[in-house]
Amino acid sequence: MDLVRQFIKEGLTRMEIHEFLEHELSRAGYVEVQLLKTPIGNRIVIYAERPSLVIGRRGSRIRELAQTLEKKFGIENPQIDVIQIPNPELNAKVMAYRIARAIARGIRFRRAAFVALRQIMSAGALGAEIVISGKLTSERARFEKFRDGIVFKSGRPREILVDEATVQVLLKLGVYGVKVKIAKPVERIPGRIEILPMSTEQGGGSGAQA
Repeated sequence: MDLVRQFIKEGLTRMEIHEFLEHELSRAGYVEVQLLKTPIGNRIVIYAERPSLVIGRRGSRIRELAQTLEKKFGIENPQIDVIQIPNPELNAKVMAYRIARAIARGIRFRRAAFVALRQIMSAGALGAEIVISGKLTSERARFEKFRDGIVFKSGRPREILVDEATVQVLLKLGVYGVKVKIAKPVERIPGRIEILPMSTEQGGGSGAQA
């Protein structure tokens, strides 16, 4: 039971740290955090679009974060690493956060979705699907779906190619949900048989004519 309690406690701490960083590092394009225990302390790995805004001038911001994590959350000797998200337009969580933050700034949800969809497809994605749910234009909760290209729903292609993420944003009207699916670019789709067009060849002979 002690192990179970410890596991639950660590999970709650991670969730609280995630919510804290989500608020503090929104301008840096914060995406997620990993907590790793090492022999010399606790390693905190922060994934963000703009690491320079997490680090701050001469490391001032990252030192502040380390102090807060130690005092507020009891993380002993936190060693913070910041990793930039590669190809952010092909990362479902990054794009879901972009949409959520745009809506929180007052941008209309349809515009935010179409801008994100255009960015995803311009990055070379096979396809993308965005679902925004909540009290969008009335008192009743509903959802709207935006889609472009190919988005696999099942099978091997979905397992290998589709990145999926859901985030929430709290507004005056209530909680909005933003779900993003991205089918990543690939030369050949797994499990799909490619039928090549028929071709004919003619060879020339070198024999003497009668």
